Amino acid sequence: MTPIRIALVDDHPVVLAGIRALLQGAPEVELVAEANTGTTGLKAICECSPDIAVIDLSLPDISGLELARRLSRRCPAVKIIALTVHEDRAYIHPALEAGARGYLLKRSAGDELLRAIRAVNDGAIYLDPAIAEKASTNAPELTSADSGDGDELSRREEDVLKLVAQGFSNKQIAGELEVSVKSVETYKARASEKKGLHSRADIVRYGIRRGWLAAPN
Repeated sequence: MTPIRIALVDDHPVVLAGIRALLQGAPEVELVAEANTGTTGLKAICECSPDIAVIDLSLPDISGLELARRLSRRCPAVKIIALTVHEDRAYIHPALEAGARGYLLKRSAGDELLRAIRAVNDGAIYLDPAIAEKASTNAPELTSADSGDGDELSRREEDVLKLVAQGFSNKQIAGELEVSVKSVETYKARASEKKGLHSRADIVRYGIRRGWLAAPN
């Protein structure tokens, strides 16, 4: 099996050493690049094109959010996992908007990072279990629709929106539901309009509130 290629950007030597040791002990992953600043991280990631970039949100030069934005523009095939000490759910939305597909707390156990890597590599959105649990019960409202206002979704619209929130592409959703890609786009557009959702990050946050992105066991 081809290993999942990982790049790591973090300015704390202890964190870098710990994650390096974790990844080197996991045969399904391969650490192909390390950096301790956003600038050097951007250069290294664009040069080696890993499958996943694990980036600290607090870096000494450009922020992790800005690094994620630049990676999303310059290296869109690279999937991003945000690594952070911030447990406040207010940080999740900007990270997702910047292009992150995973959000993981540094205090989480090492195995949690491996679970996040596997999930994101498979196309899912991954939230740290502690964050997902808090967000699903206490997340602030995005729009009036989040509090129950607005038109109700049809069963098919809800199915599509749920799969979008979980990270599936339109093509994957079409295959899962046995409909055309055009139909998926139509259902997603209708559902988003009904609920006032304007981006994938909005859809993910709506999914969190609905309990569609349950924390893994």
